[in-house]
Formats: sequence, C-alpha cells, structure tokens
Amino acid sequence: MKDLPKDLWHHLAEEDVFEALKSDHHEGLSEQEVEERIRLFGENSITAQKPISPIKRFLLQFHNPLIYILLVATAVTFFLQEYVDSGVIFGVVMINAIIGYLQEAKAEEAINSLKKMMSASATVIRGGKKMTVPATQLVPGDIVQLASGDKVPADMRLFKNRDLQIDESALTGESVAVQKERAELDKDTVLADRVNMTFAGTLVTYGSGMGVVSGTGDDTETGKIAHMISEAVSLDTPLTQKIHAFSKILLYVILVLAGITFFVGLMHGQNWVETFMAAVALAVAAIPEGLPAVVTITLAIGVRRMAIRNAIVRKLPAVETLGSTTIICSDKTGTLTENQMTVQRLFAGDKEYSLTGSGYVPEGEVRNADDQTLDQLPEGLKACLLAGLINNDSELVAEEGFWKVQGDPTEGALITSALKAGLDKEALLKKHERLDAIPFESDRQYMATLHHYDAEHNAIVLKGSLERTLIRCKDAQDEDGNLIDLDRDKITAMADKFAAQGLRVLCLAIQKVPTDETTFDRFLSQEDAEQLTFVGLQAMIDPPRQEAIRAVEACQKAGIAVKMITGDHALTARAIAQQIGINNPDPDAEEHRVLTGRELSEMSDHELLRVVEKVSVFARVAPEQKLKLVTALQAKKHVVAMTGDGVNDAPALKKADIGVAMGIAGTEVSKEAADMVLTDDNFATIEGAVEEGRNVFDNLVKFITWILPTNLGQGMVIMVAILIGATLPVLPVQALWLNMTTAVFLGLMLAFEPKEPGIMKRMPREPDSSILNLEMIGRIFSVSTLLLIGAFGLFQWALIQGETEEVARTLAVTLFVVVQSVYLFNCRSLTVSLFQTPMFSNLWIWAGIGAMLLAQLAFIYTPLMNLLFQSAPLELYHWGMMLVYGLVVLLLVEVEKGIWRAKKARTSKH
Repeated sequence: MKDLPKDLWHHLAEEDVFEALKSDHHEGLSEQEVEERIRLFGENSITAQKPISPIKRFLLQFHNPLIYILLVATAVTFFLQEYVDSGVIFGVVMINAIIGYLQEAKAEEAINSLKKMMSASATVIRGGKKMTVPATQLVPGDIVQLASGDKVPADMRLFKNRDLQIDESALTGESVAVQKERAELDKDTVLADRVNMTFAGTLVTYGSGMGVVSGTGDDTETGKIAHMISEAVSLDTPLTQKIHAFSKILLYVILVLAGITFFVGLMHGQNWVETFMAAVALAVAAIPEGLPAVVTITLAIGVRRMAIRNAIVRKLPAVETLGSTTIICSDKTGTLTENQMTVQRLFAGDKEYSLTGSGYVPEGEVRNADDQTLDQLPEGLKACLLAGLINNDSELVAEEGFWKVQGDPTEGALITSALKAGLDKEALLKKHERLDAIPFESDRQYMATLHHYDAEHNAIVLKGSLERTLIRCKDAQDEDGNLIDLDRDKITAMADKFAAQGLRVLCLAIQKVPTDETTFDRFLSQEDAEQLTFVGLQAMIDPPRQEAIRAVEACQKAGIAVKMITGDHALTARAIAQQIGINNPDPDAEEHRVLTGRELSEMSDHELLRVVEKVSVFARVAPEQKLKLVTALQAKKHVVAMTGDGVNDAPALKKADIGVAMGIAGTEVSKEAADMVLTDDNFATIEGAVEEGRNVFDNLVKFITWILPTNLGQGMVIMVAILIGATLPVLPVQALWLNMTTAVFLGLMLAFEPKEPGIMKRMPREPDSSILNLEMIGRIFSVSTLLLIGAFGLFQWALIQGETEEVARTLAVTLFVVVQSVYLFNCRSLTVSLFQTPMFSNLWIWAGIGAMLLAQLAFIYTPLMNLLFQSAPLELYHWGMMLVYGLVVLLLVEVEKGIWRAKKARTSKH
C-alpha cells in the first residue's frame, strides 16, 4: 500500500485505481482495514508546523544588534557598580521586548480567530453501509459520496458522476466551477485540467458523485503546497535589514570612539580606571537607548492604524515593508475580482445589449448598443432572459445583506441578469412550470428543460455551448420576437467577439411544441430538441472590484508595478487586466502581453529573469510557478508583495517580502503563510497599507534624524573633554537621563506625525538605499556640532564664572534638552519648512514638550534628583541663555533645509 502510484491517479484506468488501492466500488473498506490504514498513513490532516513557544518568541525579541549593544552596556555598567545606569539600560531592553512580544501574540490571536476547518465530516461507504465519519478519519481506498455544498475532504479519483461541478479556485485559481468527467487522462495533464479528480479543500457547487480516496493529509495537493510553504524561506524585511546594518555601523563607530578615548586618556597620563569609566561614559552617551523601543512603538502605532483599516498585521515590520514595495503580485479570483460571475453582454433579437451592475446583486439596467437605457424590453431580449431564468437549477439568496448563489455560479449570473431586466422570477417559474429535464453532461455540453408555455404549447428550453446548441437551431427571432432566418456566421462572430473580451458565452434556444402531442406532454428526450429557435447569447465574466480599479491606479501613480498572477485562462486574465488598468511596464512589448504557465515551464532561469519585469499578466500558472516568479522578481532587487486567498497562493505568500491574505475567502493555509490578513478581502486596503507603511518609515527616519545628534553630540562633548584633559561636562548617569527622557517624551511624539502631502505620488525607495541620505547625515553632524559648541561652551563658561561642577553640568544637560525640544519642530518634516507645517496638526508634540519640561524641572530642582543625578538648581537668566541658543539652532536648521530645497529645484530643472 505504501508504493501507491502518486501523481498518476488521473492517468490510470478505473479498475487499476481500485486494484492499487485494494478497495471495492460497492463495499468500500472494512473497519479493520480502516484502522490498519490509519496506522499506516496517519490521520487525514496536514502536519502542522510546530508553533513557536512563548519563551522562544520572547527571546527572539532580543535578536537585534542594537539590543546586543545595550545588553553589553548593561553588563559593563553593572560590573563597574553603576547600578542606576545598568538598571535603566536593562529596563529599556525589557520594555522593548515586552512590547514586541505582546503585539505579535495579539496578532496571532486574531489570526486564530479566523481559522475554519476545511471539512468537518464526510459521507462514506464502509462494509457496504453508508455512514458519516470525521474527515480526519478518511484513508486511501475509502469510498466517499459528494453532493452540492460539500467540501471535498480528500484527493479522490471519481468513478460516479452526475453533473458534478466543483469550485477549485482556492487550489488552481480557476474562477469558473470545473465540470467533472470520468475519463483517463494523459500523464502530463496539468492540475487544473484533471477533470476526473477531486481535491481536498475544494467546494462542490452542483451535482453529485462518488470517488475513491487516493491521497490524504500531507499526500493531498493541498498537503504538498503546505510542504512547499515550510520550505519557503521568509526574508528579513527592508526595515529590519536597514536597522541591522545601521546598528552594526553604529556599534563599530562607538567602539572606535571609545577605544580612541581610552588610549588618548592613557597617553595624557590619566588613571586607567578613570579613563576606562570615561570611555564607558562615551559609549553609553553615544548609544541611542531609546531607538529600539521607539522603532517598536512606531511600528505598533502603524499596526493599530492598519487594524482600524481592516488589516491584521502578524509581525510588526510588515506594515513598513509595504511602504517600500516596488511590485505587488496579485491573484485574480476573489482578490482583484468579485468571485461572482456577472452577465455583461447579451445578443438577442439580432441586437447587442449590455448590462450594468456587478456580482449577484440584482441591481442594474439594460442598455442598447448606443449605451442608452431601455424603457421597455423588446420581445426578443425578453425571450433570451426568460430562457436563462427557467432553464436553471440554482437559487439566488440574500444573507445579511450579501447576495450569494446556491448552486452553479454561471446559473446564478443568468438569474441576476433576468432580475436586473425586471423579470418577475416567481411569477414566471409558476407560469412556466417545469415538466421534465435533461441535466447538463460534459459530453452533451447543454442542459434541456421542458416547461408549460401556454394553453396550447409546451416549450423545450436549451442552454449550453454555442457549438452544441446552435447546431440544433433552425431559425431565430428578431427584436419583436418574430421568426427570421438563422444567420450562423453573424452569431458565431458575435460569440467570438465576446470570447475575445474574456467573457464566457452561453447560447440559449427555445422550441415550442403542441401540448396534444404525447411525446411532449411530460417527458423529454435528447431527440426531441432538434428544431429549436435561437433566442440569444449571454456572455459573463467574474468582474473586477471597482475599489480594486482605483487601488491599482493609486499604486501605479506611487511607482508600484502591479502584476496579475492567476491560474485562470489567458483571455480572461487579459480582459480583467485591461478593465482594471494593469499596464505593461515595457513600452516596447506587445500591449497587455500574457505569459502562460506552459511558456514559463519552457523558460530557463536566465530567460525568466530577462522577461519577468516586462510582463504584467501571468495566466494558467501553477503554484510552484508563482513561487518561481516571486523569487525571480526578488533576484531583480525588487521588494515584492504578494496577495492571494487560495491554498495555491500560500508558498508565494510566504516567500514574498510581504504576503497579504484574504480574511473572509482566504484559506487557512494562506492566512498562516501571510504577514498580513485583510479582514474585508478588499484589495483597496493594500493602497492604505502602502500609504501607512510609507508614513511609518518617514516617521522612523524623522526620529533617527532627531535622536542621533543627541547621542553624537554627547559623545563629542565627552571625547573633546578627554582629548584636552578637561573635566567631563556630562556624566554617564546624566547621559542616560538625557537619552531616555528625550526619546520617550520628545522623539516618540514623531511616531504620531500625520502623513505628509503627496506621500503616494513619489516613487518607492530604492531597496538598496540606506535609511539616511546625504542630506540627513549632514544635518545630524551639523546639529551635533552645534550641541557640542553650546554644551561644552556653556559648561566652560559656568566654571569660569565660578559655578560648581554640578551647576555647570546641569546647564550642559539642560541645553541638550532645550535644543532637542526646538529641533523636534524642525524634524516634523525633513524637507518642508517648519513655517509651512501646520503647528497643531500633531498635538502630541506639544504634550511631549510639556512632559519633558516637567521632568527636567524635577531633574534640576528636586533634592532627590539632585542626589541621584548630581544635578543642581539653575537661575532664571540661565534659562534665557539656553532658549536664545535653541532658537538660533532652529533658524540655522531651517536655513540649511532651504538650501537643500533650492539645490533640488535647480537639479530638477536640468
């Protein structure tokens, strides 16, 4: 039994399938055989990945170079018995870890609440008896019955089929339900075309059937995709990569400066312990202790904003990653489209019409070829709509304001088109009572029904493919319902026109028969439907979401390429791409070129890398090819976001820089693989996420540009003092006070800064670009220099004036606070003038400055703080001097910003 012919079940003859599985059509398996096979194959469930333990999740919060620096600083200061310093630093580290842990745990809880079992139970034949068993207890060889509404519990080979149609969009991306057949297929038949198989997790939309289980658990197609997910390597996000790189550089700079300080002090003949303490002071001063915490909190604020906008973010950096995205690879069915078939075009009474509205909502209107709304339905059009309404086994229902179809999506579209045109469904079904029916079979490609028509006639109504229906027609109707000659060429040309637009075309015909002819009294045979009257074509498609059209346009304006990757047919994919406005990025390529999965399979890796950026639409793509496309785009240095809702999307969702799954229609597997889940299944939420992500990154850059001058300025003050053999203007414990209070009360307020105008009109950041550009680096050094001049100068001036070291140091520390407070306004926008930024658009700035002022007053004037931090009270004129210097710094930074703006303006003109 272990040596089963995997991946060949579709190719074997039925008797060979049963022989290999050692099962019986009628009896199924015995209970003893089931127990043995459960021991052999295990339960019918996908092996879950081992969850991260709470302890490991917490420890992972410390996996960051900046955190490593802080932990080393904690140990060194503790060893030197600087317990206050050590406790404050370690407290910062713990706060950062707790915030990150709680945020990720909260997101996991939200994801778990979205989980739904794919299939709870199954109807099987065991020992010749029909019974219902838990789906997890199915084994290879089990005989399973399927009916409309069931979720397929395992992979199966069909051996009985009555009009069975299955929605396989979650697995293959095919938007239309697949008509199943009993047949032997070629060995190399692709998954989407294996019509004699059913696959775990797909949905029966129509008909019934029986199959023998060929694969369970990890051996199903869904299980194979889950295995691909486990093998896909999750990449670091652009933010974490940049923070890691930045932290390493910072680490090297701090160590070099501390080393230089230590050796220079020794060269000056200073005591080595005091010199070592000075080097430690420099290191502690230069480390931005508040950076990890503020990065985490800023991302958490972005996560909270995204939750309000219907997106659950599973990992903090994911919200920023969308901000740096250069390409969004989107699934089509259910993501860019409604996942609801909609009739858009009709041809009836020798005239062409269009229908407005989308999905199954019965709201819309019929328009003629001149796009004018019809006041009254022509008889020819009415006959076409009537045929689609009564030759129908499905129901349209409204549940909690949401319209859905019970049955075949295609038939649901026909009901909706009739209701939009104003037909009274209940009255017409009662008037035209069904007497008999020939159900749809794939070999016939049509469905026939017999109805009461009027006092003298019954009517045979046919619905099916153009080829099989038109051949049975002898004449047609004109606009007024009169009989005219059948123009087969014109009808075929119209059907081809609709098909070229990606529409699925159904042909409808009616044959009136006298009620007094016994043959047509109550029964219908295939031979009866031979002299039909063609009444029209109805052409439908799974239409694009209107909000998706707007979102795609916004993304493209933001410099983000949108690519459609779907398992659907090329014509349909091209039509949807044109309607949505997905543009081909290569102006020299054939417009709206579609690359198919078959073409992809024949390409080498080198050829794929050459064309992957040039093509916008990929159709009939297999799951492993989606993964391959994402990998190729990443190889071209793109930051790739992948959206999707199906099992087939999951490996690519995990491999992408950020995977975005759908919360409502999305499968459990896709949600587990994603970084972000959209609870409203709305592609337009992606646009909001991109905007929010860009704002998060902007605010982080603003914070880094603001905080580094404090650390660099303190380091420079201490280093200059050691180089010239002067007294330290700032003690280590005072440096810690500065770093922590200013970061929390001042810098953190930049996380609440609103989005700047035009944020979605600029191009994405270059993936390889650093966090800080040349302008920001220059500003950091210039403000650091101003802090060095002000703090060191004020410290030396105070000593010359006969002030104590405590007063002089308090002046130096407070000058840092004053300058950082005014510099905070400069950093609200790194390019736009402070005087053009609304003063009260971020009230948190004012609240933070107020809190910082109160904390600093306590630092200066309370005895306990004087004791702990070796500070001392200041005079009123000291405050005046510091405020004047702060305003000078503010104006100088604004002048520097103006110079950069003028330089950019000159560059853009040239």
